[in-house]
Amino acid sequence: MSSTLFRTKRVEQSIQDTEEPEHALRKSLSALDLTVFGVGVVIGTGIFVLTGTAAKNNAGPAVSLSFVVAGVVCALAALCYAEFASTVPVAGSAYTFSYASLGELPAWTIGWDLVLELALGTAVVAVGWSGYIHSLLDNAGWHLPEALSGRDGAHGFGFDILAAALVLVLTAILVLGMKLSARVTSVVVAIKVAVVLVVIVAGAFFIKGDNYKPFIPKAQSVEAGGNLKAPLIQLMFGWAPSNFGVMGIFTAASVVFFAFIGFDVVATAAEETRNPQRDVPRGILGSLIICTTLYVAVSVVVTGMQKYSSLSIDAPLADAFKATGHPWFAGLISFGAAIGLTTVCMILLLGQARVFFAMSRDGLLPRFFSHVHPRFRTPYRPTILLGVVIAIVSGFTSLSELAELVNIGTLFAFIVVAIGVVILRNKRPDLPRSFRTPLVPALPIVSVLASLWLMLNLPTETWLRFAIWMAIGFAVYFFYGRTHSRLGQQQAAEAGESAAPPSGKSL
Repeated sequence: MSSTLFRTKRVEQSIQDTEEPEHALRKSLSALDLTVFGVGVVIGTGIFVLTGTAAKNNAGPAVSLSFVVAGVVCALAALCYAEFASTVPVAGSAYTFSYASLGELPAWTIGWDLVLELALGTAVVAVGWSGYIHSLLDNAGWHLPEALSGRDGAHGFGFDILAAALVLVLTAILVLGMKLSARVTSVVVAIKVAVVLVVIVAGAFFIKGDNYKPFIPKAQSVEAGGNLKAPLIQLMFGWAPSNFGVMGIFTAASVVFFAFIGFDVVATAAEETRNPQRDVPRGILGSLIICTTLYVAVSVVVTGMQKYSSLSIDAPLADAFKATGHPWFAGLISFGAAIGLTTVCMILLLGQARVFFAMSRDGLLPRFFSHVHPRFRTPYRPTILLGVVIAIVSGFTSLSELAELVNIGTLFAFIVVAIGVVILRNKRPDLPRSFRTPLVPALPIVSVLASLWLMLNLPTETWLRFAIWMAIGFAVYFFYGRTHSRLGQQQAAEAGESAAPPSGKSL
């Protein structure tokens, strides 16, 4: 049985499957398109909120170093993703990479994980976007009926019509083609990056040097928690992380890591890239460098404008401008956040549809979903299905407490990809690799340890929810995926042919 659970799909077979007419995606993306996708999904509300939150609670002005630490953790994973994406330029990202290196069950596990991560991420972002739009509408004197404003604060029936409408509109754009999606993303990303740059440049004029003193505040110990909301590492070892001081920088890094979520989605578009061996590594690493630079710049500005201990939690950057007597920038920041979340939502939905499509093409999910649109060459069936489901979920559910599941899902994918790079290097050293992760196996090992450390700092209840979702996934695999696997059926057919007696003879 173990041989069937860990059967691997040859890279050559994965690439060959992408050439089947009914299951082939259109190749239309460039390195610039992928970089824009990466920046589009990473730069969201986190840049305007997490900078101040982590500075006030965990690291002080040294929060800029926390963004560097989180960026390094992502960069380690990005180097592993870049090698895989250039070696196996097939839709599915970590799922496809795992199928080629670790085997079918690990591939299913990471695919099931990605479905949750990207679906939940899309819904969370859609609800967040709706909140910004509600605020802007309220400022303009327009008020939606309470029943259509979401679950929070609703008496009786409550449906977030704005969040659901956003998901459905973006679903339609994704069905119409990747190039159209790339053009929409380019315009929106240009707007939100412009807003971020305006905030950085304008805020630089209000920086006071005294606000940086001390740059690394004196460490403050934190009492270890004993409930499910406490980080898992506390329940396991009774160890509590400290706030501020040098260790506070690393504590803050686990907080601001959420702001980097999504760059790995770039790898899901490898199959739709004209020159994936060259352009996917450029897109992944380029977008990560740009985003880390912007994050560090914003954190330096916000902690220089206002003393870290005086920063607000909900809207630190906007309130910092208000504190300096420039409230107009608060409206600009809200506008930039709302615009930014639009592309985050679309690209997460794009990534999820590609993972679902790849799993369906392999037979682990119904093959019905692996057919592309005859005109637009997009995986329209899973896109529509997932878009409708996520629209309903985002409309009816308040998902703020579940956002940390997105973190643990992403970090789990990082670990699997890093391990997969080492295994595939040993199993298939002959494969052409236009990009090679440096310092293998040392760098992937460091990537695994760094990701695991951030996972251990997540609440215990997040681990429990993650375990429940994984248990459901194992049940689906053993009751459906394992018996419908195309790879399993091919191997069974080959075994049957080799066991059959020669023509005209009997055993």
